[in-house]
Amino acid sequence: MSGGSAAAQTPPPVKVDSETISGLGARNIGSAAMSGRITSVAAVKEGQRLTVYVGSASGGVWKSVNGGTTFKPVFDKEVVQSIGAITIDPKNPKTIWVGTGEPWTRNSTSVGEGVYKSTDGGDNWTNVGLNDSERIAKILVDPGNTNTVYVCAPGKLWSDSDQRGVYRTIDGGKTWTKILKGANASTGCGLMSMDSKNPQTLYAGMWDFRRKGWTFRSGGEGPDAFSGSGLFKSTDGGASWTELDEKSAKGLPPKPWGRIAMAVAPSKPNVVYASIEAAIPKDGLYRSDDGGKTWVALDRSQNMIWRPFYFATLIVDPKDENKIYKPDLSLIASNDGGKSFSNISGGAHGDFHDVWIDPDNTDHLITGDDGGLWYSYDGGNRWWKAENLPVSQFYHVGW
Repeated sequence: MSGGSAAAQTPPPVKVDSETISGLGARNIGSAAMSGRITSVAAVKEGQRLTVYVGSASGGVWKSVNGGTTFKPVFDKEVVQSIGAITIDPKNPKTIWVGTGEPWTRNSTSVGEGVYKSTDGGDNWTNVGLNDSERIAKILVDPGNTNTVYVCAPGKLWSDSDQRGVYRTIDGGKTWTKILKGANASTGCGLMSMDSKNPQTLYAGMWDFRRKGWTFRSGGEGPDAFSGSGLFKSTDGGASWTELDEKSAKGLPPKPWGRIAMAVAPSKPNVVYASIEAAIPKDGLYRSDDGGKTWVALDRSQNMIWRPFYFATLIVDPKDENKIYKPDLSLIASNDGGKSFSNISGGAHGDFHDVWIDPDNTDHLITGDDGGLWYSYDGGNRWWKAENLPVSQFYHVGW
């Protein structure tokens, strides 16, 4: 070993100042990797490219024109950033409907300001009403007449309100009519589904709920108290409704109920699924093969019945009426018509809220959870995250 002190071998300090880093631009290094709660996903083929719209619980609307490779925010100029529902006009992919206000009613949810519409692919937006609805869970567009649009509004989280229920416009959003209201002032619409082959046929789940500072109720004020929750069907575009319950539709569980999710199978619309929050052990998934006349109780595994206020969506494969997805703590799927479900979420973050299925290739899925957006090209066997959606959730601020 050669002589000399250790101090003599220490390199001189590196000078770091503004000149040293002047060539570097600022970039986000955190929130896209973690990302945040995604409430809604919609996509459409435009030529050879896939256009994707994503709604965030507190980060507005994001758009990709290359299947999710890159995104840009398209809602930043609006006064609210909490998104509950996104729907693309089935006849015109440039017309986008957005319902504001998150419908997953935990105590940290942000409020909205009604329905927004864009006719230029999200470049510009117009508020078209229902400003006091606070939160919107679903928007359905009639594929035969796209000026007819239905809105499912759960309503205010912490108080009673009039502007909750099911609304319809027949003039593209210029005017709205409430076509289904709750049995009391705390009952709104939790979810809706449409028969795409006969869009006059609609199903709506009405939900009686209230959050208070010390508790949350889904259903009535007590386990045996009256609840305004119920499952309704219309065959005339919402002009009239029939309630489906254990008396009118054999096989449904006795009331009271809490939140209800339902979905019509696009390929076979007589097949209808409903996830019903009811008294144990009558809660769980129900299936009808005759358009809601009779029902059979099916799966009631933990992810089917757990936390309905936060997980209440069903998505049926466009080509296979026996393949169903339910976003939950884990993303679960059934290939046997709802008899059993398996966890297909893999290494994704968890707390799922929506799934988009490619109608041309149903193995192509996009799902949103509390940790961003995930993609699968093999029916959910493997998932990939691009880490390019910089939205976040803030629960506390300190100083």
